[in-house]
Amino acid sequence: MQSKIKRNEFLKSLGFKGASLLAVYCGAATLSSCENEAVTPASAIDFTLDLSNAAYSALNTVGKYVIYNQVVVARVSSTSFAAVTQICTHEGQAQVIYNGSKFYCTAHGATFSTSGKAESVASRALKTYQTALTGTSLRVYA
Repeated sequence: MQSKIKRNEFLKSLGFKGASLLAVYCGAATLSSCENEAVTPASAIDFTLDLSNAAYSALNTVGKYVIYNQVVVARVSSTSFAAVTQICTHEGQAQVIYNGSKFYCTAHGATFSTSGKAESVASRALKTYQTALTGTSLRVYA
């Protein structure tokens, strides 16, 4: 009697694991099909940051950013802010930051404009959020 081995077990026995195992499953030609289709933070977005608080005071300087609740909030000019999901649309990793002029994923180098539009690597835009500044209170909401 012949025993059968599952594909995953067979590939692991050959030494495939992690990302290489994923690549084998997806196939090199269709790797883009592995992109995460729904990549947004888990909870509803509506919060307020107090810019007088040391934890968020970076937002008083143009080009700086903070991450709160998987949202990257950046000071893009002296009068405006931008807020996007921290989760990259390329592969769903929470590694988006603001590099002083655009949003950037440190995982694979995807870049996005301050309006969240995909510029390189990723094909889909980041989820964006509204911002409203009242005094030193910055509200970020969907």
